[in-house]
Amino acid sequence: MTNSISTTFEGRRPTLAILVAVSAVNPLALNISLPSLPLLVDIFGTTAGMVQMSLSLYLAAVAVAQIGIGPLSDRYGRRPVLLWGLAIFVVGSVICAVAPSIEVLLTGRMLQATGGCAGIVLGRAIVRDLYDRSQAASMIGYVTMGLAVAPMIGPAIGGVVDQSFGWRSSSYLMVVLGLLVLVAAWFDLHETNHNRVSGGGVAGLVRSYGALSRSGLFWAYALTSAFTSAVFFGFLGGAPFVAADLLGMSPAVYGLYFILVAGGYVFGNWISGRYSGSIGMVRMIGAGNVVLVLAVSIIAFLFALGLVHPLSLFGPMFVVGVGNGMCLPNAIAGAVSVRPDLAGAASGLTGSLQIGAGAIASALAGWFLSGILWPGTIWPLVLVMATACVLSVIASIASRLLEAEQY
Repeated sequence: MTNSISTTFEGRRPTLAILVAVSAVNPLALNISLPSLPLLVDIFGTTAGMVQMSLSLYLAAVAVAQIGIGPLSDRYGRRPVLLWGLAIFVVGSVICAVAPSIEVLLTGRMLQATGGCAGIVLGRAIVRDLYDRSQAASMIGYVTMGLAVAPMIGPAIGGVVDQSFGWRSSSYLMVVLGLLVLVAAWFDLHETNHNRVSGGGVAGLVRSYGALSRSGLFWAYALTSAFTSAVFFGFLGGAPFVAADLLGMSPAVYGLYFILVAGGYVFGNWISGRYSGSIGMVRMIGAGNVVLVLAVSIIAFLFALGLVHPLSLFGPMFVVGVGNGMCLPNAIAGAVSVRPDLAGAASGLTGSLQIGAGAIASALAGWFLSGILWPGTIWPLVLVMATACVLSVIASIASRLLEAEQY
């Protein structure tokens, strides 16, 4: 019976819809709770700092868990690791839904993050299992295009269900959605890793990352994705200060303008999905970096002219989103293609580097704008974003040179 089930799952290719679904549960769970956070201070009798930890611990858990999930899938297969991850996500969501205290809620959030990030890591690895290097970039572009919708609609859904049914309703909704995705993955997602590495445990993890660490081409692609992400995360960390203090925008107006950024990212991912196969990964990364540099330069130019208006920031940020959408899928595809036998480990480490670089850029932008450097101006934000752009360009040039040597 076991063999017949295995054969059935081995014989079918997972659909694009299931790859998007397993990748989307994590960012949706992160964002759906945002409208409810201010209420939790009074509900649990705690501080804003403790409530804020539901976000910071979530991101920290995502960064750490990715390091282990990737190599586990290289050793034991994508399917079992993903199913276990989704099950842990559901358990974490249940804990969040019934949490009697902020400490229990934080525990549930960390379990949500740990289990849910399996979909992000393994969605990329599964694409690389199924497609060659050029096709992988296109498919990752399509997957992340669908994935980008989750952060866009998450806060809106969370606000509606909170207002209608209370703050716990968003966690109950994630329980239901998590179960639906788990069931869909059980029936639709077959095993794609047919060349599993030997050895497990800590020693196997060390061997996997040791092999990747010796590849300059992997680091070039992974750092390109990390610094490209840092451009966007720098904006996330600094934009609320700029919007409130310099542009006089309310949270509602800020949320509406933010749709431009997400829309640009969706469009950029569509460009990657449509043209990466014909243009090639290296050229698409280069084009994406040019777009990013141009967009950040336009922000600086407009504010230097004294055009202090929301569109002076969010108009060019639409272009930043396009550049990110063009660059990221191709850089990720490049990173997971250097060692196809270690695609899971490569995906995990690349994702962890993205979160780490993004967290640093976000913290620096918020720190500078809070009064450390040029308070009351946009220039700290421009500085952080421009620095990330320069580092991304350097890493992409290195990937181009190393790619030419290796291939």
